[in-house]
Amino acid sequence: GMEGAPSPASPAGLSAYVAVSQLLGLTLLATTGAWLGRYRGGVAWHSPLQFNVHPLCMVLGMVFLQGDALLVYRVFRHEAKRSTKALHALLHGLALVIALVGIVAVFESHRAKGIPDMYSLHSWCGMAAFVLYLLQWLLGCGFFLLPGASFSLRGRYKPQHVFFGIALFALSIATSLLGITEMLLFNIRDSYSRFVPEGVLANTLGVLLVAFGLVVGYVLTRDDWKRPPLAEELALSMDFKTLTEGESPGGGS
Repeated sequence: GMEGAPSPASPAGLSAYVAVSQLLGLTLLATTGAWLGRYRGGVAWHSPLQFNVHPLCMVLGMVFLQGDALLVYRVFRHEAKRSTKALHALLHGLALVIALVGIVAVFESHRAKGIPDMYSLHSWCGMAAFVLYLLQWLLGCGFFLLPGASFSLRGRYKPQHVFFGIALFALSIATSLLGITEMLLFNIRDSYSRFVPEGVLANTLGVLLVAFGLVVGYVLTRDDWKRPPLAEELALSMDFKTLTEGESPGGGS
């Protein structure tokens, strides 16, 4: 068996990029926490500070965890496909739950303060990102995790799933940038142009969001870093090809 064999090394550079992405991700969370704690009074649920739960949850769920869920197939290159797939779905599911808490927080906070909902570009993009992300997750579970979807159907859906995964991650980051700008204009409109510390910190958070997105995007789009199919997966797909297209594994008919 293969159990005793040493696991093949990751491609040169991949580990470094993944490490940088995690460092950026943790810095993102720390910077968000610092902004809310130092300048916005902190985070609490049943209080006027309930709104602050929103940016914290969105950065944690829709950016950091979503990004990590996308990286699962690059990081766990030699583990069984089934467990990698389950981890991928689990992290996305966790991101969705945390994002939902963030959405509830902003609606409740608006209601308590008498602020209208869903009028800004940030809220439109954000709601679109969340609803599409939920749909993407449900379709992904339906096609790839639950038994029942045929091999050829999975094959046809996979490119869409991959494209929309990256597109929704990009949309989530863009929506976060809109949210940061909106928060600054609501809170420090008069002093923002004087490079006050809060403005500089929040701008830095925006730059970190872009950097995290670029590093994750680079890792995801490098062809030679894609997960190599394991021997048993190749054998399985050959069997399926034979069954569905009537070809022999050798390629003849």
